[in-house]
Amino acid sequence: MTFARAVRGRGRSLAMLALVTATMMVVATTVASAGTIRLPKNGVEKPPAANLTETGSTLLYPLWNLWAPAYEHAYHQVTLTTAGTGSGTGIADAASGTVNVGSSDAYLSPSVVQATPGLLNIPLAISYQAIVYNIPGLNAHLKLNGGIIAGIYNGKITNWDSPAIARLNHGVKLPSLPIVALHRSDGSGDTFIFTQYLSKQVAAWASGPGFGTTISFPAISNGLGENGNGGMVTGCQATPGCIAYVGISYLTQALGDGLGYAAIANGVGQYLLPTPADAEVEAAGFTRATPANEAISMVDGRIHGGYPIVNYEYAIVNKHQASASTATAVRSLLEWAVNAKFGNNHGFLSQVRFDPLPAPIVAKSLRQILSIR
Repeated sequence: MTFARAVRGRGRSLAMLALVTATMMVVATTVASAGTIRLPKNGVEKPPAANLTETGSTLLYPLWNLWAPAYEHAYHQVTLTTAGTGSGTGIADAASGTVNVGSSDAYLSPSVVQATPGLLNIPLAISYQAIVYNIPGLNAHLKLNGGIIAGIYNGKITNWDSPAIARLNHGVKLPSLPIVALHRSDGSGDTFIFTQYLSKQVAAWASGPGFGTTISFPAISNGLGENGNGGMVTGCQATPGCIAYVGISYLTQALGDGLGYAAIANGVGQYLLPTPADAEVEAAGFTRATPANEAISMVDGRIHGGYPIVNYEYAIVNKHQASASTATAVRSLLEWAVNAKFGNNHGFLSQVRFDPLPAPIVAKSLRQILSIR
């Protein structure tokens, strides 16, 4: 990186920090004027003594493992227990009150909102997904699109040297190796966004099996179910010929296990690798469209230069907590998480390849956080 480019990057980061800080001050003033909650200058309420629990998304789990000790160090009176159990469990446990915070790669479905109207989905960061494979001896990023991936998962494309794959990858020597399609067997936000991508790219997939945190994948002889992102990576590493979808925070592990990853077709036909910059471009295209409740799909927008499998990482929280003190502790934790000086800082997010929230999304997340009582 040149010095000039480094300076530009630092300037951009400082400008973003200033914008987020200003946005938080506006939100705090707006809320305070209603006579409810006044945020301190640092944007984070001082929590009472509390034991908080979080569970859910295995994609968010590595970030929570960075956040938890840092937050506990800042606020010694709080203990935060985290667990990676899958987005489906995170949503269910938050809805039942089993945990204070459920983590999910998927926003709440209308049926869940109807059943539990007090449940919020609050973006904490921007993430994205990689399509990885185990093809021994291949040193190239294959190009794959929704039609080919759907063909693999419905059993119509069974070998890596199939004509459909070869046509997209001129000059790449593809082996005559059977493809083994891995999918998540647990309720998974990664399944949610992966099958949204297939549904948006392939009309036949949208008609069925469609998308969701849990779907009925086609019954094919070369399909395997795995539990969690970690299971997808280790299962693929142990299975030559595999293909798997994994959250970006597990890409480093996947590469360490010798797996490759694909360039994926976006909504305007570009083939892009999963990078923070291209994920940021995709997410930026949805910033203005994000509603007040922040439930939105950012998958496969028709955005030039945007990587297509991108999502908000959500905290699923009931706005009605068991007590006022618990509500304050939950708000404090989430205020810290979305604050660019703290949890949404590049120092945390870059370790798991996430992108920070744009300032307008921070403002919307804060409005939801401040509604927790």
